[in-house]
Amino acid sequence: MADIDTASLAPISQNPDIRYLGRILGDVIRAYGGEKLFRQTEYIRSASVDRHRGIAGADEIDTGLEALNLDDTLSFVRGFMLFSMLANLAEDRQGVAQENGATVAEAVERLRQNGVADEAINDLLAHSLIVPVLTAHPTEVRRKSMIDHKNRVADLMKLRDAGLDETPSGDRIDEALHRQIALLWQTRPLRRERLFVADEVENARAYMQDVFLPVLPMLYARWERVLGHRPPAFLRLGSWIGGDRDGNPFVTAEALRHALGRQAETALVHYLDGVHALGQDLSIATGLSNTPSAVLELAESSGDNAPSRADEPYRRALAGIYARLCATHVALTGKQPPRPSAIDGEAYASPGDLRRDLVVLANGLADNGAGILASGGALGRLIRAVEIFGFHLATLDLRQNSDVHERVVGELLKVAGVCPDYSALDEAARIALLRAELGHSRLLINRWHDYGEETVKELAIVEAAAQAHARYGPQSITAYNISKAESVSDMLEVNLLLKEAGLYRPGAVPQAAIMAVPLFETIGDLENAPQIMRAYFALPEIAALVKARGYQEVMVGYSDSNKDGGYLTSTWSLNHASRALAKVFAETGIAMQLFHGRGGAVGRGGGSSFAAIRAQPRGTVQGRIRITEQGEVIAAKYGTVESAELNLEAITSAALIATLDHDGVSEADETRFAAAMDMISRDAFRTYRDLVYGTEGFNQFFRAATPISEIADLKIGSRPASRSKSQRIEDLRAIPWVFSWAQARIMLPGWYGVGQALGGFADKGLLAAMAQGWPFFQALLGNMEMVLAKSDMTIARHYAGLVPDEALREHVFGEIRSGWNAAHDSLLSITGQPRLLANNPALDTSIRLRLPYIEPLNLLQIELIKRHRAGEADERISEGIQLSINAIATALRNSG
Repeated sequence: MADIDTASLAPISQNPDIRYLGRILGDVIRAYGGEKLFRQTEYIRSASVDRHRGIAGADEIDTGLEALNLDDTLSFVRGFMLFSMLANLAEDRQGVAQENGATVAEAVERLRQNGVADEAINDLLAHSLIVPVLTAHPTEVRRKSMIDHKNRVADLMKLRDAGLDETPSGDRIDEALHRQIALLWQTRPLRRERLFVADEVENARAYMQDVFLPVLPMLYARWERVLGHRPPAFLRLGSWIGGDRDGNPFVTAEALRHALGRQAETALVHYLDGVHALGQDLSIATGLSNTPSAVLELAESSGDNAPSRADEPYRRALAGIYARLCATHVALTGKQPPRPSAIDGEAYASPGDLRRDLVVLANGLADNGAGILASGGALGRLIRAVEIFGFHLATLDLRQNSDVHERVVGELLKVAGVCPDYSALDEAARIALLRAELGHSRLLINRWHDYGEETVKELAIVEAAAQAHARYGPQSITAYNISKAESVSDMLEVNLLLKEAGLYRPGAVPQAAIMAVPLFETIGDLENAPQIMRAYFALPEIAALVKARGYQEVMVGYSDSNKDGGYLTSTWSLNHASRALAKVFAETGIAMQLFHGRGGAVGRGGGSSFAAIRAQPRGTVQGRIRITEQGEVIAAKYGTVESAELNLEAITSAALIATLDHDGVSEADETRFAAAMDMISRDAFRTYRDLVYGTEGFNQFFRAATPISEIADLKIGSRPASRSKSQRIEDLRAIPWVFSWAQARIMLPGWYGVGQALGGFADKGLLAAMAQGWPFFQALLGNMEMVLAKSDMTIARHYAGLVPDEALREHVFGEIRSGWNAAHDSLLSITGQPRLLANNPALDTSIRLRLPYIEPLNLLQIELIKRHRAGEADERISEGIQLSINAIATALRNSG
């Protein structure tokens, strides 16, 4: 790999970074792995590239892999994994395979050209809320140490771009890159121990500290110039890490406190660093400027009496702000900051108080001279950071399954003597009972009763949430997501639990400091969502509460709806439910905020966020949207400042366009297209269900033909792979379900059933019109096309060979292969393309670069799985399987 020849793949040769980094990696392999390993690796690479160029027969499997012993195998897999990681880095630097969206500046210009007035844009932003929500779902297989080394390579490449030969510390850049890639080669890719919740908190916190804290204020400064005014902080950051308890017994009240404490510490240290830097910068002397009285008062009250700064009011004022921030750090975290203050200060009661002091300084600079010193800059960015992040950094959601709430509420009611058997009540009786309890201030908890463990844990959570509000402010936790929400009582139960901690207060207009948010996940849940929300809003006290708040959030789940009904039906059901919910909200005069539970893989709602938001039904965005960012997607989208800028611009511009740009599909066409989709979805649903849930032995095929059992052994998350000990597909989490199919290069959740349904639809002209003029259908086909391009039925056939039952293997794989062919042919027919991704050359090039590197990994993984399942106990076999899973996921990118 010393000189990776990508010239044979002509479009790829246009990326010199891949060629350059690949050459360095080859040198490192030769230096640290030896000449033999280098030559073996190069032979396998060349042979695989030749096959994909058509030089050898497409079905030939003579790759040179058989010459590798176990030690060589581990080293080879690491080499291919590192090449994929460096290729990802090179592409990300050039925007390849990133969001194909627009900047806010481009979106605003587009809206203006389409006749949207600036006043309408400003009015929208005044009540908008856009939130990427980081989650800890276990599809990020790389250790953070690997990601850190990769980011250092990226930093060195930036210096090289600038034409520099040396780093600021005097190292030659080429030599520094060699050293960094050598460190990557010698860094263990796999974790030795399973992640704990605290590890997941730290991983996310690193992104918050290194990327979000600097990037968001910078974006706002850019947008101020575009808009011509200072918009409110409508783009914020959310997290589930430390608050998502659904199926994760390790997320406790202590984990919640730890997550919020570490986030607060990170935000405060950032503010302290910012204030310290301003203190060095703002050396303004009273004799050389006109200092407003407010600044002088702040300086006098600071406690800074150093003679050397007697005539420098801004420095003295900042010293006082710094001292107060230090005291705040102690109050909120229980420890001194890294750089304590030399003077005493009183802790800030709220972020608003800190912002007020900083604004005094900004106003003082604006009043002085021509206001040049107040036009943005570090002080402006710091003020914006306080507005966005407060003392909590990221708003942390709570989540739990409705079955848990039912049991906990049932025990509370029983012990209080209110209801002996809550579970026996029908829905109407439950609603009546819960409304009665929510209508008065009496609490249910008996402090002297010995409740069950589950009840104790859940009550501790809401109590910790109340403490978080008191400590960090109400923005620290705003939503309580309810998995498996199937009824009005599911939401009322959460309100009752919140009431026990003082977070729901009865009254003529009730108050809820934390909002109960239903999560509608399965196809049936999505169908029932509108009537559930209509019934919820029909309760007078709930209507009063929601109208006083101004909006209600509803979460829609992509993962479980896909596992339940397949890709097309899931996607269409989400669209249909969103439209139906919008009508319900409009009827009641309540603003709707949708929370989209997307994953990294297409089967879990992955793909371009820009395209997904643009494809939302008319009237369902309205400037308010939250989106989960999960697993490896966090590193891909937010691993660097540059990629974060690109992706945050994309989701913000998409929300603007989706809300205000009505130059899209006519209502008549929408009606016509929707009727067609109803028919197509019914056929796709039936086809998918027949295979996955109606085929005898399909579960056995899935568990044998994919590395699902081996994935469960990977130490990549604190959450168990299944919700219970059951082996049923229904009880398997959607993440390992999708991840396993991706490893086997089948990727069934991203396309199965679609081809048969499209092929059976009579009006092909209508399908072509939908593909040309309907953003929803364009996004659906575009995501499926990407998945089809990454799948490989030849490789999949070898994974199917792991199924011991020949009859089962041939039957199920025959159905899968037939379905893939139908999806492939239908897509090309509808889009008029000669081959997959013909209309997307950048993505086509990106995928084709990786295919020769993924195929040998797949073949090695299959061989190692055979040996592992045959009972071979050599630890190198298990390590090789886990390394291959890591490497394949890195190469595929969005596989979870």
